[in-house]
Order: sequence, then C-alpha cells, then structure tokens
Amino acid sequence: MKKSDYKIHIIGAGISGLIAAKVLEDNGYKPTVIEASYSVGGRVKSDLVKGYFLDHGFQVLLSEYPAAKKYLNFNSLNLQHLLPGAIIYKNGHKTIIGDPLRNLSLLMPTLKSSIGTFSDKLKILKLNNTLKKKEISAIFSTPEKTTLQYLKDFGFSESIIQSFFKPFFTGIFLESDLDTSSRMFEFVYKMFGKGYAMIPKEGIQEIPNQLKKNLKNTSFKFNTLAKEIKDNEIVLSDNTSLKTHITIIATEATQLVSNLKNQDIVWKSCDTLYFETSVNAIGKPLIGLIADKSALINNIFFPTSVSKNKDAKKELLSVTIVKEHHLTEEELVLKVSDELKKHCAINDVAFLKRYQIKKALPKLTNLQYEIASTETKLKSTIFLAGDQLLNGSLNAAMISGERAAMGVIGTLEDNLIVDELTSEYK
Repeated sequence: MKKSDYKIHIIGAGISGLIAAKVLEDNGYKPTVIEASYSVGGRVKSDLVKGYFLDHGFQVLLSEYPAAKKYLNFNSLNLQHLLPGAIIYKNGHKTIIGDPLRNLSLLMPTLKSSIGTFSDKLKILKLNNTLKKKEISAIFSTPEKTTLQYLKDFGFSESIIQSFFKPFFTGIFLESDLDTSSRMFEFVYKMFGKGYAMIPKEGIQEIPNQLKKNLKNTSFKFNTLAKEIKDNEIVLSDNTSLKTHITIIATEATQLVSNLKNQDIVWKSCDTLYFETSVNAIGKPLIGLIADKSALINNIFFPTSVSKNKDAKKELLSVTIVKEHHLTEEELVLKVSDELKKHCAINDVAFLKRYQIKKALPKLTNLQYEIASTETKLKSTIFLAGDQLLNGSLNAAMISGERAAMGVIGTLEDNLIVDELTSEYK
C-alpha cells in the first residue's frame, strides 16, 4: 500500500494530536483527526467575549520549551512577553519581586521587597544559576521529592515559601500543598529562568490554530465523539463505526479501550473567572499573587496589559482559584469580588464568564521528560499520546504526539502489521 492509503486516525485535536498529525504528514501519511468539540485546542482554547480574548484558564507559553521552539513559529503568533516577576499582595500591602538580571526595572523593587530575607534573594540567584547549568535529562533523572521539601532543603525561609513560591507554583501546578514532583519544579523554574512567559495577543488558542493551519493533508471530523477504540475499528457515540489501520489516542484513553477501564487518570482542577474593570491595578504585565492562607483567590492577571482588542472598552481581569470549594457560581463571584477589594483594592468589577476546568492538569508521579516511540504503543494498532504520559506541560504534549507518530511510522515501515491489514482491506 502507498503511505497515503493507510487509514490513520487521531482521537483528539489537542496539542499532542496536532503534533502527531504534523509528523505523519511530514512522512507522507494523510491522517484523520476526530475531535469531540467544535475546534482544535483541547485544553488550550480561547473565546472572544465582549471584545476580550478569554483563555480557558490562565495559561502561558514558555519561550524556552524545546518542543515549542521546534514546532511553533513564535513571530507569527504575535507573542506578548510577561515581565520575569510577580506582584505579591499580603496583609493589605503589595510588593514586587522579580529577576533584575533580565529586567533592570525590577532591581530596586526586589531589593526593597519585604518578601523573604536578603539570604532568600541570594538563594534565588543561586537557584537560577544552578538550574541554568543543569541539563534537562539530569533534572528528570534526579530522585523525586515534593517541591515543598525541595525548597526547604535548599534553605529558603518559611516566609518566602509561603509568600512567593507557594502562590506562584500553586498557580502552575494547580495544587496548593506543593506536593508536585521536584523534577517538575526544576524543569519549570529552568524554563522561566532561561526565557519568558508569553501569551499570544489573540489568546492562547492561537497556538493550536497555528498548528492546524500548517497541516495540509490532514482531515478533521469535528463534533464527533469516539466511544470505543478497537483494533481496526472506531465506534462513535452514535454507534456508527470507522474502519482504521492504526489509531492514535491523543486524549484520555481509559474510557475508550476496554482493558484500561481501571486505570483512570487523576486530574487537578481549577476555576478561572473573568471580570471587566475600569483600571488595571497592576499596570505592568506581571502576575499578581495573593499570599494570604485564608484567601480563596490564588492569583490574578490583567490580560489587557499585554494585549487589548480594539472592541474592548475597559480592562480585563482574570482570577484563578485552585482551592477546593462548594460555592455556587453566584456565591463564588461574590466571594471573589469581596477578596479583590480586600486584598488588591480592586473595587469596580463586572463579572464576564467563569471557566470551571475539571480536567486542567494530570496528577502524576515518576515524571519523565522523554518517551521512546515504542513505549507509546498500547496494542499493535493503537498508540497513545498526551502530556499524561510524561509531565503536565505543553512541551510534554508536543513530545508525546511526536513520539506516538514515530511509533506508528516505525510499525508501518517495519511491516509489523502490514500483512494483516492489507489482507483485511483487499
């Protein structure tokens, strides 16, 4: 059979599925992507509401992600840089802490900051330097401990852990105890230390939109839900079926393949609320951290500090909540509005939209950076992709998609299942 004649299906049009399609295309294949929703992106989506681009959860692209540099054209994404620091709200006061080596304007605020001791600030410089020199492969081969234990072992004070590291990495890891593996902490910290956090001017979905635009020989079936994946058949939710030579499952596979039913992924969740307000209370492209243990809000950000649609009349404010709660949406909006007044002196807010993200990040242990293409093979005709195979990051999603596609290509080109398939499809 010719490469283009193989029926290769990819379940899920998220980042890993789109990368898998790109790699298959580049090697002469013509895959079909089956997506349950109306568009590409998976967990990386945006909506346009009242002139504002609302991302499904506060998300950034780290400029130093190796896979992102390989597969994305940063220039055409019109990326806006965040400053390498944060504004911290604590006890009714706000202070700035940042990396003055990469932005001189952060030098004096950081030195004057009451967050942490002078020794803490020296240790931050030491940590930056240590991780800049540490190879990614070394990071993911280092024995794991919790991020909290890692910070304590490094010698940071309880003050800076509670006031900076906890709220900052709670927003990244989506868990407030810093139980996440130290491997993930070192990797993310290294990425932040070497480069910048960036947001496309028109929302985070510009990333999957660009990946889709680059696909020339891939077909898409949107609003199509797969119910079960068999060896050479995909059963859809309406009980119709598609014949397939090989399937890549680039989404949660546990409910799609019979022998995975008891291997459910545990997911971390969060709430993101968007408000319209008259004034940008931060003024700079900095994330705001709420360093109060009793607060429900973890972090805030003004997306209009990096981009503003011409139709947007005021300022856009995003609020991220990681702590578990049992509030109705109405109660949650009132609670958040009160906390914005109390902790950030933000008084005039008009609620726009809430995103309740139940499957925001996979909860993983034994985190890895790499995976062999053969390790993505579940069965002879079924392959897996997704950041849950490695670590919860956009970079991992890209790597897993690439490896799954290479696994498919290796299987086909090594004639491991060609005889069986060609006889079935004659």
